[in-house]
Amino acid sequence: MIGAFYQPQLVLADIDTLQTLPAREFAAGMAEVIKYGLIRDAAFFDWLEHNVSALMSLSEQELSYAIYRSCQNKADVVAVDEHEQGERALLNLGHTFGHAIENAMGYGVWLHGEAVAAGTMMAADLSQRMGWLAQADIARMQSLFKTANLPIIAPNLGVDKYLDLMGLDKKVENGKIRLVLQQGIGKAVITSDYDAEKLKATLEL
Repeated sequence: MIGAFYQPQLVLADIDTLQTLPAREFAAGMAEVIKYGLIRDAAFFDWLEHNVSALMSLSEQELSYAIYRSCQNKADVVAVDEHEQGERALLNLGHTFGHAIENAMGYGVWLHGEAVAAGTMMAADLSQRMGWLAQADIARMQSLFKTANLPIIAPNLGVDKYLDLMGLDKKVENGKIRLVLQQGIGKAVITSDYDAEKLKATLEL
């Protein structure tokens, strides 16, 4: 039935398949791994900082751990919000900005993970403007994304274009875009309580 939710009985993660990916596609996938450290698992983010080079070299031991930790984080979030009524939206860190980038630039021109990485840095910029995120944390995020061969600067689409495309996002509520923002490494929040002028300043970068 369309729209029904069924939990899988088994999920297989075959690490060997990662060896078949082009380097750019693998890097794009790393954006989603890094996301888990940012939204709820500061210790995992620390681990990624120390092990990202091994991950990019496709070391089996580090890959196994990163996949396990990512799956556990996602399972924990989904378990408490199976139908995406609240906390599960945290999994969309960087995605509202990122979807706008993908839409404007053309799907496949920017890979999903590349757009999410740049979008995450836009969310970080707005978080800093709101006084929620320290510059030192932003520097750590930039460094990790760069080492994972991911972009940290979004394309300049113009404020109006970004707002139009972000307005198409499923997280729009009562006419206002809900965003996932950072209050530190490992602590993200879903909010529509942000300064619209500060958002425009972020979009002007």
